[in-house]
Amino acid sequence: MFPLTRREVLQRSGLGIGALGLAGLLSDCGDLPAAEAAGPLAPKKPHFAGRAKRVIHFFCNGGPSHVDTFDPKPALEKYSGKPLPETLLTERKTGAAFPSPFKFQKYGESGLEISEIFAKTAQHADDIAVIRSMYAQVPNHEPSLMLMNCGDSVQPRPSVGSWVLYGLGTENQNLPGFVAMCPGGFPIKDAENWQSAFLPGAFQGTFIDSKHQQLAKLIENIAHPHATTATQRRQLDLLAQLNAEHRAQRLDARLDARIQTFELAFRMQTEAADAFDLDKETAETRGAYGDHVHGRQTLIARRLLERGVRYVQLWHGASQPWDNHDNIAGAHKKLAGEIDQPIAALMTDLKRLGMFDDTLIIWGGEFGRTPSVELNGDGKSKLGRDHNHYGFSVWLAGGGIKGGQAYGATDEFGFKAEENPTSAHDLHATILHLLGFDHEKLTYRYAGRDFRLTDVAGKVIRQIVA
Repeated sequence: MFPLTRREVLQRSGLGIGALGLAGLLSDCGDLPAAEAAGPLAPKKPHFAGRAKRVIHFFCNGGPSHVDTFDPKPALEKYSGKPLPETLLTERKTGAAFPSPFKFQKYGESGLEISEIFAKTAQHADDIAVIRSMYAQVPNHEPSLMLMNCGDSVQPRPSVGSWVLYGLGTENQNLPGFVAMCPGGFPIKDAENWQSAFLPGAFQGTFIDSKHQQLAKLIENIAHPHATTATQRRQLDLLAQLNAEHRAQRLDARLDARIQTFELAFRMQTEAADAFDLDKETAETRGAYGDHVHGRQTLIARRLLERGVRYVQLWHGASQPWDNHDNIAGAHKKLAGEIDQPIAALMTDLKRLGMFDDTLIIWGGEFGRTPSVELNGDGKSKLGRDHNHYGFSVWLAGGGIKGGQAYGATDEFGFKAEENPTSAHDLHATILHLLGFDHEKLTYRYAGRDFRLTDVAGKVIRQIVA
């Protein structure tokens, strides 16, 4: 036997792609285990038994103010209108101490203090663990968004949702395992926040513009304008054959991802129609979430989680972000009012369905805001706050979280994390731990190095784990 050339090895290896179509047919016929047929998205076991099976992440784009939501600072009242004893450099000029225009109250048996603008969410205070000592690296939106979503503020890295999908797979092969929703959409560059980067393309987040109510607008091309299902199946089979021949001459994982995407899109035509149909919910349930777009988006997310979708990220603040440099009283009240009811309804609903204990809920943004008031060019107050990456809050609930507590603390004014400073890597390590992963062992080899979500840092926040 003659030795194979390098080209022949690559060609013969590539021919295996043709087996994908056969695997799908065998799986549909029950002749092949689903795990084998599903490829990279097959359900997988974590390193150990995790408390959470799925994640829903409310991401407040723009930087919500921690001192107006989940981190009360009475000292700001004492110093109101006066210079703070210590300030830190931020992007814009700020002035005197600016007390919160909102009242805080103790809720639940735990007495966790929460702002009045989240009074409905606060009814679940005993389930919530607030991390009041988060910090980021820079006071700019784009790098901080990447840091919180992908674990790195500079280099392209896979998002948290992609890592979770890579580690756990998905329980429903007819729906995307990782979905990102935002009414109104985002500029193309923001897709980096749900990217798969160097992970296989199958782990990329699927973005859905949730401002629409009709399925055909929610998911483009969900129904073929004239071809029947059988005709589409024949088209895909032919396409798979052509792709296999093309793939045989190349070594490019992106081709595999493209083929898998075509197949998923075909299977979604029936499954998605059911998952996104809110008319199948009772009027009482729809009323609990509210008729606002964020209420509908949150209810859709619950239906996706019910059907085995692993990670759903709900973006809030695209058209009007939480980036309130002026009039924070009116703007924050409006923004919180859009998601307070849906969050509370979701937590109640998950408990009703028996899903709360194994669903991890996350709320937060890319950084916080200054306790001092922002000034305009004339040195006058804008009644808003500048970006603050030195200290801010994120909270978690459900899925193995020990609720009714605040972990860590900022200084007495809310400028900087002082007690138990918590990085994005620490938060990500904790999320993976709750899902059953040792964050140091969930790795992917790329460019000669074993990469992980937490880079070379991160520690699990044991105090908030039940």
